[in-house]
Amino acid sequence: MNIFFVYDNLEALTESIFITVTDILAWIKVYFFIRNVELRKKLIRTLTNATFQPKNLKQIHIVQPALKTWKRMYITFSVMTSYTVLIWTTFPFLDKSFKERNLPFAAWYPYDSKKSPFYELTYVYQVLGMWYLTLVTINMDTLMAALMVLIGAQCDILCNNLQTVNISRRSGFLSETSFNENLIKCIKHHREIVRFAVDCNKFFSMIVLGQFFTSTVVLAVTMFQMTLVDPVSTESFTHLSYVNALTAQLFMYCWFGNEVEVKLRLGYHVFI
Repeated sequence: MNIFFVYDNLEALTESIFITVTDILAWIKVYFFIRNVELRKKLIRTLTNATFQPKNLKQIHIVQPALKTWKRMYITFSVMTSYTVLIWTTFPFLDKSFKERNLPFAAWYPYDSKKSPFYELTYVYQVLGMWYLTLVTINMDTLMAALMVLIGAQCDILCNNLQTVNISRRSGFLSETSFNENLIKCIKHHREIVRFAVDCNKFFSMIVLGQFFTSTVVLAVTMFQMTLVDPVSTESFTHLSYVNALTAQLFMYCWFGNEVEVKLRLGYHVFI
């Protein structure tokens, strides 16, 4: 609603668009996350299948580097995002604009938000709302990254199984019958991985589409806002920290998605 009241003020308009687009993206994520709850349960059941479990200590060591990378990315993204939101929610105190009863985010309300106790209640409401959206964003984005990591881990396990079967066959430890049985298991495992990857894509395809679309808009708006403020001001530093967090968010999708592509192709070549 605030957009309709500040459309003739370019700086205020970009700030309102920036917040509005961010909120809408969170709504989209939550909607599709809840809508695909049955598919999410199916993915969890698939992961608990015996076929997807490491068979020995070597396979556990094989998948650990990818899991550690995901954990480091989770921590990094959480810290960057939380730091940005912390600055946002305390900004009126940093620039002392709280004395003028300014809120962390420009918004329209059907009451005078500068009067007590409306100002204090609205301030708390905005802070709680933004931190809720932050937790939603962090955990949903890293969950999707975790699913991609698990797909890659299954490809690593499959490659190890194929290599073990091939080495055992060449060394004479496996008979023709045992070799065929183990090969069939690997083929079934490969089909399960492909099916799991397809289900994962169905689960978060719309979420990722919304993420990249809105991130493009928000990045453009945020970079434009940085041209309107003093480069060494607190507001400029706030925008810069948000750009860094948003870049890390997109990097997470691209990095782990690329890892899945590489490992699926590697698994295909090993299988051939």
